Amino acid sequence: MLVEDNPEDIALTRRVLRKSGLGGDLVLASTGREALECLANKAGSDLPGLILLDINLPDLSGIDILNEIKKNPSLKPIPVVMLTGSNTDDDIQRSYDLGASTYLVKPVSIDALKLVLANVFQSSAF
Repeated sequence: MLVEDNPEDIALTRRVLRKSGLGGDLVLASTGREALECLANKAGSDLPGLILLDINLPDLSGIDILNEIKKNPSLKPIPVVMLTGSNTDDDIQRSYDLGASTYLVKPVSIDALKLVLANVFQSSAF
């Protein structure tokens, strides 16, 4: 699942996922509410194997969404990669404190994103 509102970042992420062989069933949400509604309507094997989450969204912040995901026992195991333009120490620390798997600051190179995604999938038990 990709939670992102910037069309250019969506296109880049889709391209990286496709080239990495991970973009098969990408679910896109452009707002925090849309992401949470989508997750609430999925169950079991329909849940995403990974969530790429921007912090700066038009409604809820990615930090708030991450908090909701990690409070929910059925969603908590899903690895969440913060993929955002925010490089503030507070956002980085709060993301890790809430259970983010990793934190990437945009713009990120295609190779760096591929490496992080491969590492997250490899280390994930989800």
